[in-house]
Amino acid sequence: MKHVLLLITLASGILPAVAEPLTIVRDRAAPIPIVVFENAPPFTRAAADTLAEYVEKASGARPRILDGRPDPIPEHAIWVGYQPVLKELFPDTEFEFSHPEEILIAANAGHLVIAGRDRWDPERLTVEGHDGTITGKQLEYGTVNAVYTFLQDRLGVRWFWPGELGEDVEKKATIAFEPFTYRHHPQIRSRGGVFNFSSLGNKGYGRAHDWCRLQRLQLDSMQMGGGHGFGDWWDRYHEKYPEIFALQPDGTRSGFPNPHNAKLCESNPKVWELWLENVAEQLEKDPNLTVFNASPNDGWASGHCVCEKCTAWDDPDGEPRVFNWYKRNEPRPALSDRDVTFANQLGELLEAKYPGRGFRVLMMSYGHSRPVPVKARPAKNVIMSIVANFYGRTGLVDRGSTRGDTYRKQFEGWARIVPSMLWRPNTGSPAGWQQGLPDLSTRQTIRDIKDVAAAHCEGIFIDSVWEHWATHGPQYYVMAQLVWNPDADAEAIVSDYYARAFGPAASPVREYFEAIENDRMAFTTENGEAGVFSFPRLYTEELMGASQARLDRAAAAVPSDSLFAKRVDFVQAGLTYTVMQLENIRLMNGYWKKPDPAVAEQVKKNWEAIEKHVAAHPFAINWGPVRPISPRMAGLHPDFSPPKIKKPRANDLDLN
Repeated sequence: MKHVLLLITLASGILPAVAEPLTIVRDRAAPIPIVVFENAPPFTRAAADTLAEYVEKASGARPRILDGRPDPIPEHAIWVGYQPVLKELFPDTEFEFSHPEEILIAANAGHLVIAGRDRWDPERLTVEGHDGTITGKQLEYGTVNAVYTFLQDRLGVRWFWPGELGEDVEKKATIAFEPFTYRHHPQIRSRGGVFNFSSLGNKGYGRAHDWCRLQRLQLDSMQMGGGHGFGDWWDRYHEKYPEIFALQPDGTRSGFPNPHNAKLCESNPKVWELWLENVAEQLEKDPNLTVFNASPNDGWASGHCVCEKCTAWDDPDGEPRVFNWYKRNEPRPALSDRDVTFANQLGELLEAKYPGRGFRVLMMSYGHSRPVPVKARPAKNVIMSIVANFYGRTGLVDRGSTRGDTYRKQFEGWARIVPSMLWRPNTGSPAGWQQGLPDLSTRQTIRDIKDVAAAHCEGIFIDSVWEHWATHGPQYYVMAQLVWNPDADAEAIVSDYYARAFGPAASPVREYFEAIENDRMAFTTENGEAGVFSFPRLYTEELMGASQARLDRAAAAVPSDSLFAKRVDFVQAGLTYTVMQLENIRLMNGYWKKPDPAVAEQVKKNWEAIEKHVAAHPFAINWGPVRPISPRMAGLHPDFSPPKIKKPRANDLDLN
């Protein structure tokens, strides 16, 4: 019947109404204006400027930006952020934003709206962050992330790596859109910790703050630290409240193994009281916080409380683990039930003090609390931070486990019982991750992020991503894309990365990265956490030669003065660095066995060349963490630290 009606309509000359496309700019003429809601917070206002900048980069024409409700209303406009007039301009569109960080991008014949759920306190936009003052802090940045999503998904902009060379803008004399509506709300609400050094306010090694913001990672809605919760408590409280610290088998509360890693008597109500006072102090500095850390200090095998009340929280059927105290060690049940009970107690008190605020407790599953608890179950306002170190690894076993459980098995067990979690893996350096070598595990990373997202994951904190873009670029890029949307087609993302970034050189560049990754995965499967002096067994002269041949083919596939050629050269900078660093590794391996002044002199010259090479290729290798003075480069310079020697004990500190 529908087909008959359509034929009659066409025969009568009456065509169905077709919505007109919205034209943003035509033939580089003046674009339609951008309208930002009145008194928009700083990051939102800056996002409107970014939108205007990229419309100009794409079309050659820059839109005007209007603040507040214009009078009269323009016939056509781009609306950034919600304001009431949008209900008149989009009568069939819902603007309630019922999900955290929800974004909306919609176009009709007259207007385009780019908006999202925004939450902020106009009186507290300036807060004290971890490394200093942050201006423009919001609880949710829906509109900002909606703008960046529009630029990527609708305008076709790509940011493959930080800096001008990593940016790719499609040139369009005319920009127009058929009517559409797009909504999304990110499941992973704590995203800043993926590239933690470039998270909001972090002034450490990070050099990709702008890139992380454009990738919708930096401005997230759930701030969850990746570390431990009580590092300063011994200095603050041990004289006034010695009873809050862990009872040792010798009857003391000594703070063993050291002040920074002192453990608490978790069953002591005074601990709970002081923790709540600390929550109030944190909120005074930053009222946007909603998650508060209660994770025990590091030194995971040492100094835990043996008082009667704390040990009563342990389940006797928990996995036996080896515990250390001063001049004493013995097996005891895992601490998982104890730590979950502690977190639940704090969660109950937190809700009582701040009813209806949605505040939550962060508790780490780490060290002797890695096994799944036997009976205790996290309350709804407890987020478990699962330190499951399978990032970049295959089958890695928890070295504190007496059963030989893998981190993956432990993670899967927690996933079955938690209401929500933060995945917080340590990366280590299986094949030179820390040293800037092409320690790639892109396919596994894709699988891991998708698996983690399917397991009630609300956050990811990776310790640590060192920002070596020339050697890890494809992996970093697909990571960022999937953290924003784990349901995205990873293969499509990877293919787009190579095609857009390298054009005719896409195939050999992809072969270059994937061939190294294949050998790397085989190497780490066999060697696990290999030391730095074993890396030449992976990065052989044969592999390096084949890798160079692939990049030579890539360079030959593109005009020498093209943008594609510059990007191939960027990747080449990573391979050149790798070869230079491998020479140092080989030389220093022999040097530590038999010191030779001539070898030392050569290594110093090599380091001078490496520093110049890194400086000549911005963002290719992050110099800060690979300087010879850095602990990650121990053993690779004769004037600095000798090689690290790990003692293969099950109960040593799990530090990265």
